[in-house]
Order: sequence, then structure tokens, then C-alpha cells
Amino acid sequence: MSQDSPKVAVTSLVKSFDKLPVLRDVNLEVYAGEVVVILGPSGSGKTTLLRSLNFLEQPDSGTIRVCGHGISIARGQPLSREDKQQITQLRQKTAMVFQAFNLFPHKTALENVTEGLISVRKMEKSQAIARGRALLKQVGLAEKADSYPAKLSGGQKQRVAIARGLAMEPEVIFFDEPTSALDPELRDEVLSVMRQLAGAGMTMIVVTHELRFAREVADRVIFMEGGAIVANEKPAVFFDDGASPRIKQFLNRY
Repeated sequence: MSQDSPKVAVTSLVKSFDKLPVLRDVNLEVYAGEVVVILGPSGSGKTTLLRSLNFLEQPDSGTIRVCGHGISIARGQPLSREDKQQITQLRQKTAMVFQAFNLFPHKTALENVTEGLISVRKMEKSQAIARGRALLKQVGLAEKADSYPAKLSGGQKQRVAIARGLAMEPEVIFFDEPTSALDPELRDEVLSVMRQLAGAGMTMIVVTHELRFAREVADRVIFMEGGAIVANEKPAVFFDDGASPRIKQFLNRY
């Protein structure tokens, strides 16, 4: 795990929806090879923070730097042309895995994985197909290459979504509640793939309620409440040694 400069750096991030504060002066750094899990109650700002990192949500103010591409946002100021170029470059270095899979229903598993390679990266179709098949094999779905999403279980859909993200060779993957729509057996399929990625050194930021995953795989656990980061600890401290009464109360619910 490199400690040279952070892969993700967030400074003084603020975001409101209809004057309701959702992120309050959030500061965070994530280094190469780190797995950072974000926990917190519903409405704490976890997903908004994650979506702000690749500008699926535009913050009101603050600075975001991801994989060497930085944008400073001033309240009330539109994004400049250079800012938009930075966002495009930032997105090319990251991947997002969503709770709802977001697969193309009219495309097979293989076509979902290769779509970005062909349309965005302009890769030769034969080369993209070879890479797509290798990635489906990596997530345990080689035999489902020609299946459409409607014929896949939730866990299989999420693994296809992970393969699709990996196809673009991201430096950082953001996971937004990747297992919350799945039953326990299917959750384990997805978490197993995520463990493999962590073991291979992928930088990951994961919003989840999977406490066992956080305890066993995370390098750091972030706890958010009321739009702010109220704890940023190693798992041993977060779960065992230094948990505040509020965090203990939260953990006892799961």
C-alpha cells in the first residue's frame, strides 16, 4: 500500500439538497491499495459522498482530487471547461458498482462487459470479447457470457457489473451498497469477488452495511452521521478498542 500521495483526496466538501445539508465539511484521503469501508445510518451522507467522488452528484463547494485529477468547486460558480475535462479524465480512472446493477437489459453479460471497451476505448471487437470473457471467468461467470440479465440471479448481475467496471482498468472502484438488494447466499458470491479484488491490491471505497466484510477486509472504517465523518479508524479500533457509545449502538443494530 503506497503512502506517497492519496489516490482520493477530499477537502472541505459541502453538499445540500433543497437547503438540507447532506455533506458538512467532509475531509478524506484514501491511498493506493487501501480498502475503505463507509458505514453509517440511512441519510448520513454515505452515498452522496461516494457519488460526489466521480461527480454523479456535484458538490456545492470543496475540492476533490482522484487519481491525479482535481477539481475545486466554489459555491454558486459553474464548472469551467477545464473542470469538465478533469472530470472526464477522473471518470476514466474510476469505476462505480451500483446497488441496482445498472446493466443493459437488452445486452448479454458479455456485451455488458465489452460495451465500454468498444464504444469508449475503441478496442477491436475481437480483443474486447477476449478481455470480456477473461473478466467473466475471473468473477466466476464464464458460462453465463451469452445470458441476458433477466436470466441471471441478483448476485450474478452484480458480478457482471463488477466485471464491467474492471474492463475499463480503473485505479479506484467505488461500491455503493453492492449487496443490499441480495439475499445472504448471493451476497456471499459478491463479497467473495470483492475480497479477491482487495487481495489483489485494488483501491476500493465501499458503502455497505456488511460489518463482517468491514472487519475482515477494510484497512480503515469511516463512520458518517449527519453528513459528517465522525470516525476514521482501523477496524480493530473501530470494532473493538475505541468505539464510541454511538458507534456501539449502531453496530448493535446489525
